[in-house]
Amino acid sequence: MKMNKCTIGTKKRLKTWLAALAMVSLVAGGCKTEKDYAQTMHDPVLFSKTVKKLNDVVLENNFPPMIATRNYAYANIAAYEIVAAGDPENYQSLYQQITHMPKMPAPEDTTNIDFPLASLLAFTKVGNAVTFPEGSMMDYYGQLLNMADSVGMPSEKISGSIAYSDTIVTTILAWAKKDNYAETRSATRYTVNEEPGRYVPTPPMYAQAIEPHWMEIRTLVLDSASVCRAQAPPKFEPNNKNSAFYKAMMEVKQIGDSLTDEQKHIADFWDDNPFKMNVTGHVMFATKKFSPPGHWMNIVGIAAQKAGADFNTTVTGYAKTAIALYDGFISCWEGKYMYNYIRPETVINQLVDPEWRPYIQTPPFPSFPSGHATASAAAAESMTSVFGDNLAFTDTSLLEFGIASREIKSFRQASAEAAMSRLYGGIHFRFDNDLGIESGKRVGELVVQRLTMKKN
Repeated sequence: MKMNKCTIGTKKRLKTWLAALAMVSLVAGGCKTEKDYAQTMHDPVLFSKTVKKLNDVVLENNFPPMIATRNYAYANIAAYEIVAAGDPENYQSLYQQITHMPKMPAPEDTTNIDFPLASLLAFTKVGNAVTFPEGSMMDYYGQLLNMADSVGMPSEKISGSIAYSDTIVTTILAWAKKDNYAETRSATRYTVNEEPGRYVPTPPMYAQAIEPHWMEIRTLVLDSASVCRAQAPPKFEPNNKNSAFYKAMMEVKQIGDSLTDEQKHIADFWDDNPFKMNVTGHVMFATKKFSPPGHWMNIVGIAAQKAGADFNTTVTGYAKTAIALYDGFISCWEGKYMYNYIRPETVINQLVDPEWRPYIQTPPFPSFPSGHATASAAAAESMTSVFGDNLAFTDTSLLEFGIASREIKSFRQASAEAAMSRLYGGIHFRFDNDLGIESGKRVGELVVQRLTMKKN
């Protein structure tokens, strides 16, 4: 990774901090025990708070959902690999399970490594490196070190944890650089044409279709981007009142015109639009929320706490879900830009009502299959495999955006509701959601089948 002023400054601050810590430790004389610092540093809620820090950076920098999955996947894999190295009797490395993933460095002196701290540090540093602006997570990195020091972790244990964490970070980042992300930054843009039924940009931004080459990103578990492709959507026949397409189109309008308060709440709750453009007269302003993968990362933390999961299980839940979301979006985007399917808003405006608008804002990419339906179904399968089926909980993720919580009966029920929310929102046809769920479920099932993380 290229050294810049931020990176050099961070290293200088770290050396200064370690020197000061060594002096403090000599004076303190080890008056606290492992039990004292473990209560804080091994708390699974601390890992969830750390993921939330990255989630906030992703939100503030307007990362679209598919790019957000890349941030979450590599950071969580780095954290998980340290968990597996620290508890090899119960956890297995993803090396040789993710076929192109390199072997991770083994710890040399485990007596001077606190594996939960090393896991937190690796997550933060990888999250920092695959996010922009670089350095946005490093203040929090320093906070974690100060926290470890303040609760009595010995300086040699902190130093050893940093050193081992850095070996994992270096290996993960070198691997990440080969996933074709950089190459797709200069790829060609989506071409708009007059082909009937083809996606065109929608109001109010009429933004360029985003990430039309995301299917070229290297998958983690799937053999290819197309292996779980959604079944083909109905033929575009908007003038045939007996056609599946016409009936689906009119369903979107009819539901949108008569939404109940409950349906509006579901649409708002699962909207997860990372960048909504609001237009009032001549005034335009943007509002931000978590993207779908950010919402599911929040759900992992809520579910882990409800399930009473320990630190290692919590990290496992995040890592497996992040992998499912990552591959789910690659799979979905392969379908989106193969079918290039028109949005409900566009065809309803063209043929039914030029003034009609969906309840939530249409995102800037083709309609079929639904990204939220696909990714949510994949996430639900991975989370069910870690935390079990029928784990009921209250999803409080949207309270910070002023949206009331929802009671969730199971991960699969949540994914079905997330998919249905797109119909209520007016931005997807029902078949976008139904076939997206089927595709995403296959993605999640493959992740569960192919990755053995906890050994027993």
